[in-house]
Order: sequence, then structure tokens, then C-alpha cells
Amino acid sequence: MNPPKVFIWYSHDSATHKRWVLEFATTLRNRGVDAILDQWDLRPGDDLPHFMETNLQSSDFVLMICTEKYVEKANAGEGGVGYEKMIMTSALLSRIDNNKVIPIIRQNPSKSRPTFLKSKLYIDFSNDDEAEYAFDDLIRVLLNAPLYEKPEIGKNPFRPMEGSRPDRTSDGVREVMASIAKAYDSTGDEHVFFNAVMNNSSMRRLTLDRYVREAEQWV
Repeated sequence: MNPPKVFIWYSHDSATHKRWVLEFATTLRNRGVDAILDQWDLRPGDDLPHFMETNLQSSDFVLMICTEKYVEKANAGEGGVGYEKMIMTSALLSRIDNNKVIPIIRQNPSKSRPTFLKSKLYIDFSNDDEAEYAFDDLIRVLLNAPLYEKPEIGKNPFRPMEGSRPDRTSDGVREVMASIAKAYDSTGDEHVFFNAVMNNSSMRRLTLDRYVREAEQWV
């Protein structure tokens, strides 16, 4: 199985944030994910729009690191993130699988996302103490290794009665026949009386009369 190719895009908020993103991408690569990051794959003189468009199209997943500044820039259309917003809301979006875009929340108390990611479920990396749990959730998605697998649907426990009518009449007739059989077993006579059948049935008199007549039609 080829490792999934994952494109990481973020705003260069600070040196500290860039270092966190670098460590984030390094962890992904150490755990079987082909993470693509500008700090490794983009050099001075390279074409930024081409780098973004190429990786947005060719990657299996796109991870967008959402900080407060990232969201502000994306919604305002500023800088590289603003160009990314233009790409994600343009015709290019129709040529990539929208399900592969995963928002990553980082240092974002309000858990806000850019407007073009507003409806998407996110993975929260804002709390460093819970980063391992977040990595587990994320990598399971990227490697298609869910914690819980959806069980198969079981077999239908009910079997249709052969020759039964398409309504509930067959259930009542079956109970009448079972009551008659019990009456025979309890008396041992060649014939059984109606009262004996009633004694072995939970039906009321009128209901029993009805199903006895139905049973006579089946005989």
C-alpha cells in the first residue's frame, strides 16, 4: 500500500508556529504519511501558485492549519492564504475531491474556520496535552484505519411461511391449529369439543370462532 500524499498549507504567523507545523509534518511522515510541506518542498525562485495548484490536485488529502491569523487572512483574501482561498472557491474545487480537505485547528480558541471550510468537521490540535489523541484521530483517517468498523448487516431472522396469506390471518390460524393439537393431546379422544380448544387458547370466544372458520377454509 502506497503511503497517502498529504499537502499541508498554513499561514506563516510566527517562527514558533512554523516550527510547530514542521514538527507536525515530521510526525506524520514518521507514522506512514507522505506529508508535503513548503519548508521541505518549496525553494526560493519556485512558482508559488503552481506549487499550490499542483499539490492541491495531486494530494490524497489537504490539511489546512487554521489559526486565528489564518482565518482572518483567508476571509480577507490576503497573501498566500488569500490565493489559496481563490483556488478553493474557484473552478479548481470542482476538479478535486472536496472530502479530502481537512481543517486542523491550532491556537484557535473560537474553533473558527474560513468561510469556505465552515461546514467541515475538523480535528483539534489547539491543546498540546491532547495532541497524541488528535494525531490518532487524524492518522486513522489518512491511513483509512478507523477505530470502529461498521458491522455487516445480519441475516433476516424471520422466514415467510410457505403458502401463508399476505396478511396476519395466518398467525391466528396457526394458533388455532396449535390449540386443537393441544386439546387432542390432553384428551386422547378421536374428536375434541370447542370448549377444549378454548381452554388451550388465549383467544377470546369471538376471535377463536373467526379463526376456526378461517382454518376450515384451509383444510
